[in-house]
Amino acid sequence: MMKKKSKKLLLWLFILTFVLTGIAGCGTKQKDDQEAASTETAGAISGVDDIVGKKIGVQLGTTGDIYVSDYENDGSGTTVERYNKGADAVQALKQGKIDAVVIDAQPAQSFVAANSDLMILPEEFANEDYAIAIAKGNSSLTSSINDALNTLKANGTLDAILNNYIGENIGQTPYTSPENVNRSNGTLVMATNAYFQPYEYYENGTIVGIDVDVATAICDTLGMTLKVEDMEFDSIITAVSSGKADVGIAGMTVTPERQKNIDFSDSYTTSQQVIVVRNNDAVSGGTSLSEKFKTDFLTDNRYQFILTGLKNTLIIAACAALIGIVIGFLVAVVRSSHDKTGNLKILNAICTVYLTIIRGTPSMVQLLIIYYIIFGSMNISKLLVAILAFGINSGAYVAEIFRSGIMSIDNGQFEAARSLGLTYRQTMLSVILPQAFKNVLPALANEFIVLLKETSISGYIGLTDLTRGGDIIRSITYDAFLPLLGVAFIYLVLVVILSALVKKLERRLRSNERN
Repeated sequence: MMKKKSKKLLLWLFILTFVLTGIAGCGTKQKDDQEAASTETAGAISGVDDIVGKKIGVQLGTTGDIYVSDYENDGSGTTVERYNKGADAVQALKQGKIDAVVIDAQPAQSFVAANSDLMILPEEFANEDYAIAIAKGNSSLTSSINDALNTLKANGTLDAILNNYIGENIGQTPYTSPENVNRSNGTLVMATNAYFQPYEYYENGTIVGIDVDVATAICDTLGMTLKVEDMEFDSIITAVSSGKADVGIAGMTVTPERQKNIDFSDSYTTSQQVIVVRNNDAVSGGTSLSEKFKTDFLTDNRYQFILTGLKNTLIIAACAALIGIVIGFLVAVVRSSHDKTGNLKILNAICTVYLTIIRGTPSMVQLLIIYYIIFGSMNISKLLVAILAFGINSGAYVAEIFRSGIMSIDNGQFEAARSLGLTYRQTMLSVILPQAFKNVLPALANEFIVLLKETSISGYIGLTDLTRGGDIIRSITYDAFLPLLGVAFIYLVLVVILSALVKKLERRLRSNERN
């Protein structure tokens, strides 16, 4: 027995070594490809006019996206690659997948400061004003925020906040709330996208930056408590319009398109859109794996993002699985009973509509509908929304799994049980369902594995799941290698553990059959 176990261990070690070798090889090839791409595009982009016909990266929904989209249909062959985060676009640029990134000046400076192989072109792409997004028609809040901004401008607070993050005196004028502030006027919910340094970013697990300080100062002036909600940038306007958030503050530029859906406060600062390209003259030194690990996970306790995300992922998956089992079982019983007896026509019709809708639409769309539409005007926990969304989604697939198991049982057993005097309910509970459960256990386990991995889209409503935890680290460190591999490894371990438990349960069930 020990010999067999040793052979299995050696086999797994061999596979792991093979995988790691492949990863290292891919990394070397990627580096060679990057160098080749940099050589090919050296000097290709030196100004705004040079982006014509190139691959341009932007953050989805930003003004950079709006501006660059004008180049797409001009017949020059310009391609626009849209990313959920500015950091993702920058990583694509570093890897040679795109030729340039159009992004706001201050985040661009942060990216360049952390990546010596990038540079900002001296020519500005566009100038713009930042303002606070407010729900359409909420003139009272708009007026209050404008009054607060005027006060902060007049007493120098706004300039001090900006100078604390931009310029030569960074860190010298941090904003602190006055003592004994009366916060009896309620809570101001701020929607933002915390991947936009120095306007909003994570530091020691907390969202900080210019916009957070500005919002805090506004709340201090208005006698309110600030609550910050992190979400995808293209979800901010939706959150404000639906009432999920009171304001949107994320380095947001006033544009005619956005004004159709939301109102804006007065401008609180100006910025520029700039072009970031590879710096082919830079000499980049290699970073050891241990240094990368320390930077990605240990510095500022960044591993906490992974732990928080893992906890939320496990809670969502476990609770959603229970909801899915309950819903699936009930739907399966209704549909199978209708198939066998022809009864429960109305309930069967309802179940059929439920299955059609849930299985016919993407789970991400369902999640967004539940959060922004069904619970649009309600202040409900994001964790609860995710549990409900994934539970309802899983229930549709579990229902068909259970139904297939029930229908696989020979009808003669049903008739035999009824002939012995068992009621329909007793027959189902004592004869049919136990056999059906054994038959569908592998398929049911597979559904739970799929459910576990599907929770990775929870970040679209601003919930920190395991995947989003890795994304936060990746956006802070501008390193995709270890955060992504770390997240993938954790998912793999969870799936392996779940599979092992299912196999153990299957063996126990087979053992009970023999006994």
